[in-house]
Amino acid sequence: MEKKTFGMISLGCDKNRVDGERLLGEIVRRGHTVTDDISQAQILIVNTCAFLASARKEAIETALECNGYRERGKLEKLVLSGCLPQKYIAELFPALTEADVFLGVKDADALFGALERAYAGERVNAVGTGSGGETGGRVVTTPSHLKYLKIADGCSNHCTYCLIPSIRGKYRSYPEEDLLREARRLGETEELVLVAQDTTRYGEDGGTNRFVPLLRKLSALENIRSIRLLYCYPDRISAELTAELRENPKLVKYLDLPLQHSEDRILKAMGRRGSRAEYLELIARLREEIPSVALRTTFISGFPTETEEEHAALCAFLQEARFENCGVFAYSREEGTPAYRMKGQIPAAVKRRRVKELYAVQQRVSAEKLARFVGRTAEVICDGFDFEKGLFAGRTYFQAPEIDGVTYFTAPEAAQGARYRIAVDRADAYDLYGHTEE
Repeated sequence: MEKKTFGMISLGCDKNRVDGERLLGEIVRRGHTVTDDISQAQILIVNTCAFLASARKEAIETALECNGYRERGKLEKLVLSGCLPQKYIAELFPALTEADVFLGVKDADALFGALERAYAGERVNAVGTGSGGETGGRVVTTPSHLKYLKIADGCSNHCTYCLIPSIRGKYRSYPEEDLLREARRLGETEELVLVAQDTTRYGEDGGTNRFVPLLRKLSALENIRSIRLLYCYPDRISAELTAELRENPKLVKYLDLPLQHSEDRILKAMGRRGSRAEYLELIARLREEIPSVALRTTFISGFPTETEEEHAALCAFLQEARFENCGVFAYSREEGTPAYRMKGQIPAAVKRRRVKELYAVQQRVSAEKLARFVGRTAEVICDGFDFEKGLFAGRTYFQAPEIDGVTYFTAPEAAQGARYRIAVDRADAYDLYGHTEE
């Protein structure tokens, strides 16, 4: 195939972003060009999410919008990749005729064969035809100081509300040597963010948990300045992992613990391990052993049969646990999951109200925590300049990229990826504001 210019729109989570970066890596390896200006792309890839109905709607709307570049841009072929084709190709292929090629989650190396067929006049369903090479070269799409490392794919937890196992299959740890090679290839990295559906189960599909040994080996790499841990399931926060987080200077003192709920009956209905008492005990242990640790979590509100009393108990739990950061999502009824068939589905209006009430609790907690920084200094890594606010934007150790708050600051100048001491002048429920120290 003659040399082409490719563009990509990647939707969904950071794990999906890494998949998209690997697809871009295959494109560059073949000698083609990648552009940030999608109006100039001859081949445009929409890398999709399918976790929730809202994500599927966004993916289809994005594909339809991109199809318009056939007339107002340079578009020749439209490719739909990722979770949406992987799960729903039977419905998508005959219906979404705007797309020329469909790829699943492991089909990066099938792209060019499919495009050859598309340029010959076919519409191509290439889902499931790739070799699944998940740790090849990547084109990093984040700022150069910040990179993600996906250490595993799939999930074996089988939470009753989740489609991921049916989309991505069972949990599969990537080979340690491949991950270390990939981390070296990423070059100088101020912050490496480890992601997977469940990072803390790394290695267990091979018989032995290898998460802590992996952390030690990644920490030994000279090009990695710091490592942040996301998607750490509470039942796998071992004494060994806690000690490593406390003692390893390269590990950011931050843990993302997706609890999803606090009440025992709902947790059991969700297929989640743990209980309210165990969660509170874990939180207390972490803060005792690592006093500076920042904890974030996510909750699902309005799960089938959730009572007003259980919702109130979750609000009380949120107040007691006092997380640094928290995301709340209304339960989404996904066909194909056990929870879809459950009786006692909660009306949408009730779910929206409960989400709002939970956020109100967390806003009060966050505002109280952030207010303590006013008049103090904090180390911040600069992510760039926010032109809307007219301020530099960065993050402290308790602010993960894209999901938590931001520290905005003034400075005569600031370099992306550099660290600064910021004197904090004020705070709101989400963000800090300050200036660089003289």
